[in-house]
Amino acid sequence: MSVVVEFRIMNSLKIIIEKHSDGYVSYPIGLKGVVVGQGDTYDEALTDIKSAIKFHIETFGEEIFDTESPILEAFVAETQLAA
Repeated sequence: MSVVVEFRIMNSLKIIIEKHSDGYVSYPIGLKGVVVGQGDTYDEALTDIKSAIKFHIETFGEEIFDTESPILEAFVAETQLAA
């Protein structure tokens, strides 16, 4: 499941939130650079990534948005690899 986060600059991002045995990890797709959030709960990970994205934008400016190839949808798929 991805979550769309809206910013004042009217851009939206898709956020991936992964559940692991020791908590949640979150990261956006469609940004230049590496931005990661984490938390003990889904909501904590979402709050942390929003804060990290805001800091990333404030630090590097709006040019960090990948506007040349915007991500329209995000899917999670699972497959088996042949040995």
